[in-house]
Amino acid sequence: MHQHTTPKAMIYGVMMMAMAQLFWPYAAYAERYELVSPPICKNNLSEQVIFESHDNDRGRFAAGMARRDGEGRPVVYRFNFQFAPAGMQHFIDLHECAHHQTGDIDRPHPPRNSPEHLMNESIADCIAILRIRDEFDMPDRLFDEIAAQLRADMSAAGFPEISISSRLSNISNCYADYPPAEQFISRILQDRG
Repeated sequence: MHQHTTPKAMIYGVMMMAMAQLFWPYAAYAERYELVSPPICKNNLSEQVIFESHDNDRGRFAAGMARRDGEGRPVVYRFNFQFAPAGMQHFIDLHECAHHQTGDIDRPHPPRNSPEHLMNESIADCIAILRIRDEFDMPDRLFDEIAAQLRADMSAAGFPEISISSRLSNISNCYADYPPAEQFISRILQDRG
């Protein structure tokens, strides 16, 4: 079936290819990891979320993106997961799943780096680390691996130390003090009406 490509999607594709070219020399020498299986994820409407891998060996970091695809299905795109250790792959999957679980995908997207956008990202980080804490064996080891990888990746990407420390502090506070993810998600959905 032929799908219509919007100008926005074309621009996004060109940007991704340009970024891939920028990071190609690094990828040739980057350590590679075995891919983990994606988690079970249902959005706030009880729809099953689909996970799709897109690997081109040109990216520098593993990344994810949550959205609805051209057919309206909830999806998480997994980019270059082969460059992230298992704990980080799980964290990215769960972070993107959280955007579906809290309904972020179906709400108007706030401007990038606005307080609302940063709050959505902090909430998704929190849900992801709560699921790591509550659903995985040896969560403390995974937490340490995730924190170290986030610090390394964010630093290499040029984030200032204050942004890195703030993100890691949020994740640490959630891990230590928050209720199970399901309760936290219910509270977020209730607050959003």
